[in-house]
Amino acid sequence: MEHFDLAVIGGGPAGVTAALRARELGAARVALVERGIMGGTCTNDGCAPTRVLAKAARLLRDSEQFALYGLFAERPQVDFAQVLKRTQQVVYELQEKKQLVYHLEEAQVTPFVGVGAARFVNSHEVQFAHGGGLRADRFILAAGGRPRRLDFPGAELALTHSDVWSLTHLPKSLIIVGTGATGCQLASIFEAFGVQVTLMEVLPHILPAEDSDVSRIMTEAFRLRGVKIITGMKGIARIERDGQDKRLVANMGDGELTQTAEMVLLSVGWPSNADHLNLAAAGVELRGSFVQVDDGLQTTASHIYAAGDITGRMMLVQSAAQQARVAVENALLGAGRSAEHKLVPHGGFTDPEYASVGLTEAEARAKAGVVVANVPYADMDRAVIDDRTIGFCKLIVDKETHKIIGAHVVGEQAVEVVQVIAAGMAGDLRVEHLAELEFSYPTFAAIVGVAARQIARDLNAVPIAREWRLLTRLRPAEWERADGESKGVE
Repeated sequence: MEHFDLAVIGGGPAGVTAALRARELGAARVALVERGIMGGTCTNDGCAPTRVLAKAARLLRDSEQFALYGLFAERPQVDFAQVLKRTQQVVYELQEKKQLVYHLEEAQVTPFVGVGAARFVNSHEVQFAHGGGLRADRFILAAGGRPRRLDFPGAELALTHSDVWSLTHLPKSLIIVGTGATGCQLASIFEAFGVQVTLMEVLPHILPAEDSDVSRIMTEAFRLRGVKIITGMKGIARIERDGQDKRLVANMGDGELTQTAEMVLLSVGWPSNADHLNLAAAGVELRGSFVQVDDGLQTTASHIYAAGDITGRMMLVQSAAQQARVAVENALLGAGRSAEHKLVPHGGFTDPEYASVGLTEAEARAKAGVVVANVPYADMDRAVIDDRTIGFCKLIVDKETHKIIGAHVVGEQAVEVVQVIAAGMAGDLRVEHLAELEFSYPTFAAIVGVAARQIARDLNAVPIAREWRLLTRLRPAEWERADGESKGVE
């Protein structure tokens, strides 16, 4: 049985990053174990193929604007089998582009790919389901997670997002239970494909982890497109067959509510794959379904660390890679680094898109005195030009430090726009510095400059004539620059 300095279990973003970083740090013998296909959930089953569906949905919605711009053609028809074929093709192309096994081998990492589930037999040895195994001085656990399946009568009649890729046809109607990022993205996609979608949520509003304005505007946008939204349910009582359809009976507290659709899809959480690893044999404890780790990502076994979804912390690709670097540096160097996720831009490829970074307005107001600007997309020339005026950009700034502590965007290219703000936050920019940036015109990102200039004025951070301050609140013009406001200041 081969012996390694470090073995990484899991071939997704956290695992690959951990293995490569270990070699960068000089670990002589590093192994990576992947039970199936390299790339992890995001490449094979999550973000990437879902984004392909979102692209197809977007092309359909763009066709709705043809006549507005003097273009005349029949609305495209959806060949769902071809759409799914395209997702498979893209996943294959991404695999080919990444060439993960090749890069690992080039870095002198030993890959064990397609070996089935790895299980600990003691604290330093794992065996593979398909035969063989390895020993290692240290381990990084990066085995990821999977969609949660609930236990209720008729649960076997419900799908998860992983089942989407094997659908044989588009349903006429679809109930999606759970309105986080995955649930809302699938709702947006299937509605564009012509499916009657119902969203159901246990909390009072959709996208419950996002800023309240994001939730509100996304709710309005969904309802405008005909998506039915039901919130405040207490749970699923049962799912029953109703001919070719499924009847979902929900507990609502004051009684039951019945909804019928051809398919029901659950998007209700993401437990880890830790239960596959027999971690008790290695002395690793769990907290719920997740591996218990400290701030340095060390488990209850001193030679075993964890990163990515298996920790139950920030379950995003970018966060998994960052955790992996922290875990490896602590495992090999005793670096004492903490896995902090203070600045993680994120969002959803819905239509319109939404994105956030930093604190929500409610969180910010609970911590500090703040100034908030909320600029509608309809104020922006690019939004009018493209007829994409739904949305807003909200900046939240600490009144004392003038630092941006939160930002939330709904609208066209929101996921891209928020990266601009995140970069400014990472650079510790004051809002007046962001206000001075000369954004290209006409762009969607220019909305950031408008919001920044509005707050800079409110904070007296730019020179303004006294009589201007006495006027009722006026929004800065999109191309307006603070440099031209130097005459007659207080």
